[in-house]
Amino acid sequence: MAGHGALRRPPVASSAPHQGFISRALLLLTVLPLALASFAFVLQWRGGVDDLTSRWPAADAQMFPVMDSNNDSHLGSSAADCADILGRSSSPSFPYYRGWNFNLGKDLKPKICITTSTSAGLEQIIPWLFYHKVLGVSQFFLFVEGKAAKPHLSAVLEAIPGVKLIYRTRELEEKQAKSRIWNETWLAAFFYKPCNYELFVKQSLNMEMAIVMAQNAGMDWIIHLDTDELLHPAGAQEYSLTSLLSDVPANVDMVVFPNYESTIERDDIKDPFSEVSMFKKNYDHLPKETYFGLYKEASHGNPNYFLTYGNGKSAARIQNHLRPNGAHRWHNYMKAPHEIKFEDAAVLHYTYTKFSDLTSRRDRCGCKPTKEDVKRCFMLDFDRAAFIIASTATEEEMLRWYNEHVVWSDKQVTLMLLRKGILTRIYAPMAIVQSLRESGVFSSAIASAQASSKQKSTSPIENLQNRSSVILDPIDSISKRGRIGGNKIKAQATARKIMEIVGGVESAMPPMSPPGLDDFSMEM
Repeated sequence: MAGHGALRRPPVASSAPHQGFISRALLLLTVLPLALASFAFVLQWRGGVDDLTSRWPAADAQMFPVMDSNNDSHLGSSAADCADILGRSSSPSFPYYRGWNFNLGKDLKPKICITTSTSAGLEQIIPWLFYHKVLGVSQFFLFVEGKAAKPHLSAVLEAIPGVKLIYRTRELEEKQAKSRIWNETWLAAFFYKPCNYELFVKQSLNMEMAIVMAQNAGMDWIIHLDTDELLHPAGAQEYSLTSLLSDVPANVDMVVFPNYESTIERDDIKDPFSEVSMFKKNYDHLPKETYFGLYKEASHGNPNYFLTYGNGKSAARIQNHLRPNGAHRWHNYMKAPHEIKFEDAAVLHYTYTKFSDLTSRRDRCGCKPTKEDVKRCFMLDFDRAAFIIASTATEEEMLRWYNEHVVWSDKQVTLMLLRKGILTRIYAPMAIVQSLRESGVFSSAIASAQASSKQKSTSPIENLQNRSSVILDPIDSISKRGRIGGNKIKAQATARKIMEIVGGVESAMPPMSPPGLDDFSMEM
């Protein structure tokens, strides 16, 4: 036994230095992090740590939105403080967020412009415009008429850098009457028809002129967008169009933004961009089995999966021989363009989001509220049904119909479609628009334009008289006469018929409903 005990002593003796090493290692691992943390704290207290937000120029944070730096006195202190807080607390994924400095257009690459045809008011155009400025759009070509062309409203828009207004004057109509479009076949199916067909032709003619203006302004990309649509650049490294389009391969001529359609949850929405966060995904962004498997639930008792169109909008690279192909696409006179679809990015369509949209759409069209006549005026089934209801029902009946067909009040169905991926929540546009409003950008733009107009030598009455001479009266507008350019266009009908006999390019892409159950049965 003694011999065995003697054999155990050497290991005990050799373990002493091993235990000492472990003790020293534990002490080092404990002390070192504490020392580093203390050192970092001292450096930060003395200003030695590089704060990411400090890299932004101080001048940018104080710059008056949409105006030069020498005009920042117009912005109230509370609004300036709010803008500064937004800049400090926001994620750096918004490259133009800090201080809402919108005079960066000359530095943006690629240069992007948006063109639209609108008669909307400032309450819709201003948030739409500044939201896209945040995303990196540097130039806007606005073809305005109706409410948007009124002097006190258009003066605000004209005061915003990067905004060009084109009024629907007789001179403009005469120029568009000479367009080569009238002698070609791709848009001919939409000529000389009322309401939506006429708007479609007008938008195409305006897009044709916008291409020339974009070329002259040195733009790289052009997008046609309505003022009830917001681009959603998901999938980009930053939440910006410049980041999204800069990654498009050089051999791609056009990119398509599949549309997501708004799905409202109340019937009292006043400001869609700030109040709507739920959208129905496009067929292109869903598995086929999910889309067709839940088609009935997703269509919400309406004729189609979407209330209105389902073929999205596109952006085109500025190049020679570019032309519109209807309001939803672009084309090229000399080649078949290379077009791709974004897998994540989309255009958010805020359609029928306000109850008043029923009557406002009705008031823009003079068709009879019959099933036969509405086919002449509207291309999509829901627009036809909505027009008949708005023209024949009482206010109470209209509201009941609106809640049944537009408002998503069944929480269980909504939750199920959200879980299945048919519906989705998108908060970025809402956050940007709300922050812009709270920081005083919208009110400052209006106040600045009003202050500028008071400094002009002519009186408001003289300004109104001068402007009315170049703006068509709504009663004498295209929608009333049913044509553009009058008899000059009719004289070109013979040439167009000759081209139809010879044969021409495929017809322009109209607003189209997304795939239906009939399409699925045909694939089976």
